[in-house]
Amino acid sequence: MLTYLTLIFACQLLGELLVGALALPIPGPVVGMVLMFVFLLIRGHVPEDLGRVTAGLLGTMSLLFVPAGTGVMLHFHLLGEAALPLGAGLLVSTLATIAVTGVLMAWLGAERSDG
Repeated sequence: MLTYLTLIFACQLLGELLVGALALPIPGPVVGMVLMFVFLLIRGHVPEDLGRVTAGLLGTMSLLFVPAGTGVMLHFHLLGEAALPLGAGLLVSTLATIAVTGVLMAWLGAERSDG
């Protein structure tokens, strides 16, 4: 299991290095996640130990939101000052997400029924 935990961190590190070297405008962990996805595509399946490691990480992921929640409460007055743009952004992004998901599901459903 330590091997797969090391693989996860190695993919993240490689993603960070690629973003730094190529000056990419996306976060290093996202590039690392893509690298892990490519690894899994090549392998053809998710190894059982990797599944256990990721389940453990996902189980403790809520702990990572404690510092963010503390920061939000610390700067709550800033949220009040920017309530209108934040609310508008949340509304527009939610509607866009619903629309894109609906269009994609309709497209994929039509493709599946044709084939």
